[in-house]
Amino acid sequence: MFWHVQQRAAQCPLLSSVTLATDDSRIFEAAQQLDIPVVMTGSHHQSGTDRVLEAAMKLDLDDDAVVVNIQGDEPCLAPEMLSDLLKPFSSSEVKAATLATPIGREEASSPDRVKVVRAHNGRALYFSRSLVPFDRDEKVHSFLLHIGLYAFRMDVLKRFGQLPPSPLELREKLEQLRLLEDGIDIYVTETDHTCHGVDRPEDLAYAKEILENI
Repeated sequence: MFWHVQQRAAQCPLLSSVTLATDDSRIFEAAQQLDIPVVMTGSHHQSGTDRVLEAAMKLDLDDDAVVVNIQGDEPCLAPEMLSDLLKPFSSSEVKAATLATPIGREEASSPDRVKVVRAHNGRALYFSRSLVPFDRDEKVHSFLLHIGLYAFRMDVLKRFGQLPPSPLELREKLEQLRLLEDGIDIYVTETDHTCHGVDRPEDLAYAKEILENI
């Protein structure tokens, strides 16, 4: 599965390299056999962002480098999503970015679907498992679903690693709130693409079908 993710990500023209980070020796050896750049990380990390930080440190990236966190269970990843994710970094002031896509009220009502509210300039105001923004008049039925792809400048990624879990992060179980509570802006780009992650065994057949028709 990680081979598909790496191959799809490598098609994004804005990425200079794609490296696999893992704490599993079996995956590490398989990546080497497939000639995929790979970094072995510790098994103590509580989040994917912490693992990406260790890998980026081992790669000795500059503080201004942009690091993208791509989940290894996204074999149907559209390379165009990564281009959308990286758009905000045309401004040197942008330190962190993520993606969102419109969804309807029924889907948005699930706490498993994380919603985001953003300002006119794309800056994230809040992420929540609750139905936000609250629609008092019940006239608007569209919400923004957060897509869990992140990009950080290296200095902010280091900052994330230095911060303890924040109160809102612990309450919502959303690690991106750690940055917002520390006053670090996250910019959100709306994309037409969606993820089809393999979270359950039954997702695998669906992913195979998508890959066969790409």
